[in-house]
Amino acid sequence: MMLAGGAVLLLALGLVVLMLVRPSSPAGSGTPAPSAAASPADSSVDVGFARDMSIHHQQAVEMSFIVRDRTSDEAVRRLAYDIINTQANQRGMMLGWLELWGRAKSSSAPPMRWMGHTFEPRGDGSLMPGMATDTELDALRAAKGRAAEVMYLKLMTTHHRAGAEMAQAAANSADTEAIRGLAAGMVRGQESEIALMADMLKERGAKS
Repeated sequence: MMLAGGAVLLLALGLVVLMLVRPSSPAGSGTPAPSAAASPADSSVDVGFARDMSIHHQQAVEMSFIVRDRTSDEAVRRLAYDIINTQANQRGMMLGWLELWGRAKSSSAPPMRWMGHTFEPRGDGSLMPGMATDTELDALRAAKGRAAEVMYLKLMTTHHRAGAEMAQAAANSADTEAIRGLAAGMVRGQESEIALMADMLKERGAKS
């Protein structure tokens, strides 16, 4: 996992540098990237979403790396690769925009305040709604084959549901067009994967 985590960190840092050198539109959004000239406030929806979703995405990438090494099932591994690539890329964009805006990538404030409510981290690794606990991640690491597949699909379904809710809030309320476009794309992508995972769980005799 250390090598996998290091690879994701390098990818995110590379994307940050790319965004700083030549900000580009979010994939598929058709909108310009945020600019430093109109930096949103530290307490804005845009900054809060970028911070919180970066953390949320990082765990999705971590879980996907875990299951990749716990199963040989082609469909599950393909889904895991898709989530790794998509969410590491999106995380890199959000971290790059925070850098461009001159905003810290983390905050001591409770998460999700930008949504109008707060979630108090429980101290078990679940920093926001939908995130897996440390115990659940340890169980996923210990599982193999069908058991690992089902556990991953259930955890990721819960993760995606909360992520899609967060993204919808940003799509509705963010000030910058690029954040609204990226968030709306996340909603569509994660809802599609939720439906796919429901079918995959059914194929394995499990429920989401």
